[in-house]
Amino acid sequence: MLKAGVLGAGHLGKIHLRLLQQSEEYELVGFYDIDETSGRKVEEECGYKYFKDLDELIAAVDVVDVVTPTLSHFEAGKKTILAGKHLFIEKPITNTVEEAEELTRLARVHKVKGQVGHVERFNPAFKAVAGNIHNPMFIEAHRLAEFNPRGTDVPVVLDLMIHDIDAILSVVKSEVKSIHASGVSVISDTPDIANARIEFENGCVANLTASRISLKNMRKARFFQKDAYISVDFLEKKCEVVKMKDAPENPGDFDMILQNAEGLKKQIYFDNPEVSPNNAILEELNSFAQAIKNDTTPVVSLEQGTNALRVAKQIIQSF
Repeated sequence: MLKAGVLGAGHLGKIHLRLLQQSEEYELVGFYDIDETSGRKVEEECGYKYFKDLDELIAAVDVVDVVTPTLSHFEAGKKTILAGKHLFIEKPITNTVEEAEELTRLARVHKVKGQVGHVERFNPAFKAVAGNIHNPMFIEAHRLAEFNPRGTDVPVVLDLMIHDIDAILSVVKSEVKSIHASGVSVISDTPDIANARIEFENGCVANLTASRISLKNMRKARFFQKDAYISVDFLEKKCEVVKMKDAPENPGDFDMILQNAEGLKKQIYFDNPEVSPNNAILEELNSFAQAIKNDTTPVVSLEQGTNALRVAKQIIQSF
């Protein structure tokens, strides 16, 4: 088992602590939090060992799990890598693209693994359909959340939209050509609602909307490609795959047949894969352990986390 330590014992940090303790891949050594009073309280209530010295925790583990505010990601990640330890770091990878590129470079030099916590890659609905998504040419994503003061220190693009940016970049095998976006600050100092249109070199267009002042929660994406339509409900963990094929000469009574103006007939059929329930955060942590043990590329590498951040920053800059 890999010895693991967590940096940060806030809301998400406590979830990571609990799951690392449950995991069969890791031995949870303890955690560090800059607020000693808060750290001691978590230690007392949950039984995890609190380290009041960050360097002491890093020295005691194989893997450091960084679940601190984004502004501290770079320093925590750099310290981890320079100590020769593997790095799991929550999204967004860092505050700036330059910091992300430096972490990626350092990890390569020091031969350690790094993974970014883009948890939607492990959402069971997305996992179920990812293999069906081939060369999508139009993508639509909506990520709406009810207001929560936690997270308003960063633009909604880095808080919410970046999930969809990463998911889209993982299935569109093309470089970004151009970005047009608009954002509105309603109750925060940074945009609370944003829309972005991303055009790729291969002609694919992705239209993303994110809001953190919605009356209801929604996390949906739709992928349109030749002969197929794929929808993913990240919140309800449901998916749908609608495909088209040449219609049979003698269709059955219940076959759904479309005919275009040229007389070409297509049959519509549903090919919905089974969604296997999981704990996405536990699975992403366990997948990182497997990447370390098998010396393979993590599912969401530091490079991919950097690319998602780069696109997110381009969106923010185009407001």
